[in-house]
Amino acid sequence: MDPFIRNDQYNFIKYQTQALINGYSTVNDLGVLEALRGLVYDKVMNLFENLTPLQQKELQSIVTIRDTEQAEDFLIGLKPFVIPFPALSDSAVKKLFPKVKKLKTPALDEIQLKDISYLGWNDYGQERKYIVAEYEGKLRGFKGTFKNSSKKGLCTICNTFGNVGFYLSESKTSAHGTFVKKGNYICQDSDECNEKLKDKEKLDDFIQRINH
Repeated sequence: MDPFIRNDQYNFIKYQTQALINGYSTVNDLGVLEALRGLVYDKVMNLFENLTPLQQKELQSIVTIRDTEQAEDFLIGLKPFVIPFPALSDSAVKKLFPKVKKLKTPALDEIQLKDISYLGWNDYGQERKYIVAEYEGKLRGFKGTFKNSSKKGLCTICNTFGNVGFYLSESKTSAHGTFVKKGNYICQDSDECNEKLKDKEKLDDFIQRINH
């Protein structure tokens, strides 16, 4: 069976397994637990359209989870069906940033492609953050200045509270050819951001905003 689960969907499913674990550790009412299982099942199935019977079978066993060990076994079983982020070579990444001289690329061979929805890394010496993400059906490179914040805040991409920084990008307006600066608070650590991202629409909205 081919991979059919995006990273953000996998993260959402993982979050739902924790909801089940919490329920079984704190609630004794069988009716409440049955309702919780039904709610989790519906939320997971609604992530997808046109699931095959085999795909449904892989997902529906989530309702049997009662503890951490069962959750880990379930998630390990799902991992082969996660769609990996496209593999990129060092030269391919540099081609996405043709105007950046001496671009410092991340250690691409150390990145777990099934764990990311986008590729992001910091160049602290230049106070920059680079992002590679899908936009309009193809991979695009985006860069901006990035300054860590001393206070925790809400990340625009993953929509969770944590260590953020101010990402400031420039985009050219189509009407006059002038540049417009746009700022957003996003996670300092892009790996952590990818791990917390449970809705790819947030990422898509962010990419669209900084590109227009």
